[in-house]
Amino acid sequence: MLDFLIGVDGGGTGCRAAVAGQDGRIIATGAAGAANVLSDRAGSLRNIRVAIDAAIAAAGLDHTTLQRSGVILGLAGSNVGDTGAFITASLPAARVEVVSDGLIALEGAIGNRDGAVAILGTGSIFFARQGDMVRSYGGWGFVIGDFGSGASLGRAALAASLLAYDRITDASPLTDRLIDEFGGTPGPMVEFARTATPGDFGRFAPAVFAAAETGDAIGLDIVGKAAASVDAALDRIVADGVDRVALLGGLAPLYPAYLAERSRMRLVDPIDTALAGAVALAARRFLGHGGGAA
Repeated sequence: MLDFLIGVDGGGTGCRAAVAGQDGRIIATGAAGAANVLSDRAGSLRNIRVAIDAAIAAAGLDHTTLQRSGVILGLAGSNVGDTGAFITASLPAARVEVVSDGLIALEGAIGNRDGAVAILGTGSIFFARQGDMVRSYGGWGFVIGDFGSGASLGRAALAASLLAYDRITDASPLTDRLIDEFGGTPGPMVEFARTATPGDFGRFAPAVFAAAETGDAIGLDIVGKAAASVDAALDRIVADGVDRVALLGGLAPLYPAYLAERSRMRLVDPIDTALAGAVALAARRFLGHGGGAA
């Protein structure tokens, strides 16, 4: 019998953990740095442990708590390769299950019922539930996927800035600002990009949206193309039979103004957070509790 439930929500900009009792009620939470297991497995594991340990300490529980807990980890990048198995084998808990961060977000946002989520943060992924079937769309990592993500927006903005610097395309206030941020020459920007993580690129996404809001041509182009890719994903989800979608992630408040009207009509408010969804999923899978995160 498990004494506690632990939910973990890990992504490219941070990791959060929550400890709950057998009734599924959250007792305390903790936070740590990034936990994108696709780009940094070892660093992600360290931050997961820091977040869990912080939540356990905040709950006033002892060092044996993890060993007596069932843990659900919703982690960005866990659907690729053996990264999920690596985390599962490395965490000394009574029971461990690694799922996509999209699945816990789905659980938190719509509960245990039909609907979909579009997670638009440092990375991106879309999840839809219809009856007992759950489908995922995207989420294949920053290098060849994660359309509409903050990392993709930031990378596009830096690429556009270099094109403007070379006078291949027209400059804009956005490209001028970004070049200036790197000292006015391409070298430092290129060096930054060579080793940048998705989170590093993602920190430029708010500037891209801010530029688009002012009518900046390059900002509007980048955001417009990203929004069109989100529209296309939502069209696929609706064609598959699900027409209620909650937007989640740091970019969720910024996207609706740029989405097509057909997409805006499908949007619903999320019920709860992904972290609450992780705990609710743990309660159902490990203890047989019904319902979702609501």
